[in-house]
Amino acid sequence: MTSESNDIRKGLVGVLADKSAVSTVGKKDIGLTYRGYRIEDLAKECSFEEVMFLLMRGHLPSASELRALKQRLVKARHLPNELKVALEQLPATAHPMDVLRTGCSVLGTLEPEEVDNVKMTKDHEPLLRIAERLTGSFGPMILYWYHYHVSGVRLDVDSFLEDDDSLSQVFLKLLFRQSEKPDPLHNKVVDTSYILYAEHDFAASTFASRVTASTMSDAYSCIATAIGTLRGNLHGGANEAVMHLLEPLKDTQEGQQMVDQKLKNKEVIMGFGHRIYKNGDPRNAVFKDLSRELSKRPEGKPALYAISEHVEKLMEERKWMYANADFYAASAYHQCGIPTYLFTPLFVVARTSGWVAHIVEQRSANKIIRPSSHYVGPQERDMPSTFVRSKL
Repeated sequence: MTSESNDIRKGLVGVLADKSAVSTVGKKDIGLTYRGYRIEDLAKECSFEEVMFLLMRGHLPSASELRALKQRLVKARHLPNELKVALEQLPATAHPMDVLRTGCSVLGTLEPEEVDNVKMTKDHEPLLRIAERLTGSFGPMILYWYHYHVSGVRLDVDSFLEDDDSLSQVFLKLLFRQSEKPDPLHNKVVDTSYILYAEHDFAASTFASRVTASTMSDAYSCIATAIGTLRGNLHGGANEAVMHLLEPLKDTQEGQQMVDQKLKNKEVIMGFGHRIYKNGDPRNAVFKDLSRELSKRPEGKPALYAISEHVEKLMEERKWMYANADFYAASAYHQCGIPTYLFTPLFVVARTSGWVAHIVEQRSANKIIRPSSHYVGPQERDMPSTFVRSKL
């Protein structure tokens, strides 16, 4: 084996691709921070809108800055008629992530970003406004498509919403088609999940967005790239996979049987392990507390929580693997009445701010991302003498 092949890092494990000031992930004695703030503190003290501002603009907002952001997000809810027509044409069988990816592209044709390599590297305000537009419209976008196909209703977004509704309230109001404020705990779950999912350094979708940004492509193409990457079960789709795993189980005994069988067959148990966090994902504890709180309510699902906790304990004891953020996020979302296949679209609403923070960094000091490979195919060779080109 050559020294060149010895240098290969499959999955780019341990490779430092660039510098970033957005977040730390898994640093010793630090864990996960956004712009230097611990994720546990942000989840406890802030709204998602404040965290969104922090990620994209580098500092926590003043009262006037937060008020202005919220006013822009109210305008961002609007879905153009052309976009609604496009959403209606997508089949009911489509994956919601495909719907968001398509919706992002459609909006990009209706409200395009000016592609000017010089301006794009120096003036980031147009990009940040596109991020706000997408973050504000992704929830209404997926729920317009959802209700059109599930309920046969063309959702009138404005009829359910008020100007002081947060992004989490917008999602829950439109999901249940209700004008009254959502249950405070349900709203807390969605708002907190937005914070926890908003940013995670060079995760696959973020790196994908930076690769696209490095070509000086437009903002919508960068975000559509990220959505396609987040769709996968090993990334954003993991919380859906966890729910599909847990939902059929009736009690802890069935949970144990499931773990036994999957370990025997050497199958992956979704929601456990992480490339970076070897001793536990700091986001998991926050999600676990929310899931536990929901399970104690009269309408909660204590059996689901008990099964989750039992599976978590078994994985720690038998495989020394810890639950990641997706594991308890699944049961928390489920107890709020959110359909499983809408879990990952919530991730998109949250992570758009993180993606755009990285796109800003990429554009600010750009160099096209183009790694090399170690060639292992045939050596140079001549065309065979028996080869005869087909005639048209």
